[in-house]
Amino acid sequence: MAEKNMHNQEALDKLKSIVDQIDIGTICSFSQESPYPHGVPMSRQEVDNEGNIWYICSAESETYKNIEKDPKVSVFYADPKNYTFLSINGTASLSRDQDRIDRYWNKMMEGWFEKGKEDPNIRLLRVSPRDAHYWDSNSNMIVNLFQMLKATITGNTEDIGKEGDLNL
Repeated sequence: MAEKNMHNQEALDKLKSIVDQIDIGTICSFSQESPYPHGVPMSRQEVDNEGNIWYICSAESETYKNIEKDPKVSVFYADPKNYTFLSINGTASLSRDQDRIDRYWNKMMEGWFEKGKEDPNIRLLRVSPRDAHYWDSNSNMIVNLFQMLKATITGNTEDIGKEGDLNL
């Protein structure tokens, strides 16, 4: 894979494109009671103009309780079919901004919050990336296998894809 580090708007566009493409990321929060991270899959609501990734969570969840004590998080996105991956480290913040909750609310949320969008346990989780790293082949598995075989024969890894740091 060729290395292509990205900065500023280009990095933000790449982050947004991968998160929007994959949607579900595993958010890992950290508990003082365990040396291991607590990971849960969550669907993103939005990547804003600053690169913050927004989710809806419950104030009763372990993720929420962990972040209240330690805002450090890692988020992992993976699309193995297309060989696209994203690893993010950052800080999380929690809020109850009703305007934003109204904007993000959809029918699927009703399965998680029985009292609707006025449920007192609804919280917004905002992840602000500090560093991120991506792997992206821009093609499907069959093309990737062909490109890897070709790279093995020729030694040219440019066609396999790109990976690098996203400096936001």
